[in-house]
Order: sequence, then C-alpha cells, then structure tokens
Amino acid sequence: MKILVINGSPKKELSDTMVMTNAFLEGMKENADIEVKIIHSIDKKIQYCTGCLGCTLNGGTCVIQDEMKDILQEMLDSDLLLFSYPLYYYGMPASLKALVDRTLPLASLAMKEENGRYVHLVQKDISRLKFLMICGCGFPNSKQNFEPAILQFKQIFPHDHTIITVPESPLFHAQGAEIVTEPRLNLIREAGKQYASLGHIDEKLMEQITSPMIPEEEYARIANSQVGK
Repeated sequence: MKILVINGSPKKELSDTMVMTNAFLEGMKENADIEVKIIHSIDKKIQYCTGCLGCTLNGGTCVIQDEMKDILQEMLDSDLLLFSYPLYYYGMPASLKALVDRTLPLASLAMKEENGRYVHLVQKDISRLKFLMICGCGFPNSKQNFEPAILQFKQIFPHDHTIITVPESPLFHAQGAEIVTEPRLNLIREAGKQYASLGHIDEKLMEQITSPMIPEEEYARIANSQVGK
C-alpha cells in the first residue's frame, strides 16, 4: 500500500500531531506492506488557487505552474492520503488549506446530486483512494473544537474516510508526560494495526484514543501556569 502523508504543521517532524501519525504508521507496518512518503506543506511552493476554474474545463490542468502539479500526481499514484495537522482556529493550517484548494483539478465543473447534496463529478480516477485525517489540538477536550475541521474533511472526502482527533496533544512533547502519552500512543499503534487489516478502526478503540489523556481541569491548570513563561 502506497501512503502519502501530507503534514500541515509548520513544525514539520516536530509537530505534536506527527508523533501520533508516526505511531499510527508503526502500527500499520505490523499488519501490512506499506510504502510511505511524507511531504510538509510548509516546504512546498504552492500558490493560492485563483478560482479561474480553468482546470475543471480542460481535463484537469492548472494554469499555475508550481509544485502542486507533482503533488497531484503523487496523490493519484497513492492508495491512502493521510492528512496530519494541528487544529488552527478550528481548521487547517494555511499552507495545508492552500494545498487542498489546489486539488480542484481532480474535479470537473459538472455536478450531480448525491445523498441530498450536490457534488462535482471527478475528472481523474480517484476510486481506489482512501482518506485519513489525524488532528490534534491544545484544548483539554474535543467538545466544540474539532467539529468544523471534521465536517470540512467529510465534505471534501465523502467516501472512504477515517478521522482521528486527539485533544491535549502538546503533552506528546511535554517533559515527564510519558506516563500518559505512551499508553495513548500504544492505542494509536493498535488503531494503525486495525486499519491495515480491516480498513477501519473499532468504535471502542476510537473512543479511547479521542478522549483526554489527563483530567480536563488538570490540563487547563497546567497550560495556564505556563502562560507568560
């Protein structure tokens, strides 16, 4: 299985979310033969989409000549697109959003009704692609935090998607937090193993992964104590 990891964090490999993503991939490797390529959106020269819609009419060729052309081909050559990013103002970091906007050449201007909404028809074959989102945030829980990002991801990739969200993700780089982060990473590794074997993650396991690692009030107290230091 060819996996293209698109890391949206400006911190690149030092991202808290990439700690989770790497654990997930470690789990996948135990149950599947995978080939992984990681790109950091912050490193790519990707201009903003201008909304000219030329790509939707000419077979999928964007008028902008930059690194996005090669990224689109890498997407089409993959089996799984894994989007790894921290929550920025309840959505994607800017460099990742620019990249996602430029996937418009995969679609045509024509549309159809599907499950009560209208969607664009594709003009590139993406039928084999699966989509996975791993997202972390610095809040103590997931309530009223991840919902906008989750909805956006489901709208963009309505089929074959899996979404993992983890609150308190700065703990993955906090000194002395291994007592709570290692058990969580082991759960994420187990999720990777399940996904590689079954194509989905057990609901009970997902609930464990997406829950706070320490009590919400304690996390907020610790976080607030670091303000101004």
